[in-house]
Amino acid sequence: MKLSQNTLRLTVLVTSLLMPPLASSALAQSNHAQDLYQRGLAATCANCHGTDGKGVENGGMPMINTLSSEQMLTQLKAFKSGAREGTIMPQLAKGYSDDQLQTIANLLGKK
Repeated sequence: MKLSQNTLRLTVLVTSLLMPPLASSALAQSNHAQDLYQRGLAATCANCHGTDGKGVENGGMPMINTLSSEQMLTQLKAFKSGAREGTIMPQLAKGYSDDQLQTIANLLGKK
């Protein structure tokens, strides 16, 4: 099928007009997906440490929201490397990449 010159011009025009909004929408969706992914990583800590690391009353787990992001990352890496002992944290920390641990520390650590 051969397109006429006018049809080709119209196609190029419509495509050039539609692409910026579509690209913007895709970028917004990508940013939203990244945000959900990061919040999901941090939410895995809530089972033991409570929502946003605020602790669970009579839960026996530390409130991690008192740590700075740097302190939290240091502790997470210590658990991961085996430098710090714990009951479950060494096993959990080993399941995360260093980038994922950084994300968790950035989201839950005290700003």
